[in-house]
Amino acid sequence: MAKLDFIHQLQALGYTVQEPAPDFVSFEYEIPVGKFAGQKAWMALQVVDSFPMNAPPGPHFKPHLLPISGGGGVHPLGAIHHSPLGTDWQYWSRPFNEWNRSDRTVKTYLAHIRNLFVTVV
Repeated sequence: MAKLDFIHQLQALGYTVQEPAPDFVSFEYEIPVGKFAGQKAWMALQVVDSFPMNAPPGPHFKPHLLPISGGGGVHPLGAIHHSPLGTDWQYWSRPFNEWNRSDRTVKTYLAHIRNLFVTVV
C-alpha cells in the first residue's frame, strides 16, 4: 500500500512512474535549480513499507551527476555511493531530517530533493 500511495502521489504531480526493482520507483526528473538546472536525469527512490511514516533514504540518479565518494561526508560531495540498481546509477545518502515536521507527502519530499540541487557546486 505504501508504494502504491507513493506512485499515485507522483502521478498526481505529472510523473510517469516505472518500477526498476522491488521497493523502487523511478521517473524522469528535470533538475529545476543549481548547476544542473534544466538537465534531465532518471531518479529512483526506495519506498519503504513504512511510508509515509518514513521518507525514502535518499535519491538514486542515472546518469551519474557527481563523483562516487563512498563513505561518509557531507552534502554536496560526500556519501555518494554505487547504487544497487546497477552501474549506471548512483545513490546519494541524503536523509530528510525534517520529515517528521512535514506533511509527509511526495511533493514535500521532492522539495527536499530540489533543495539538494540548490547547493550542488
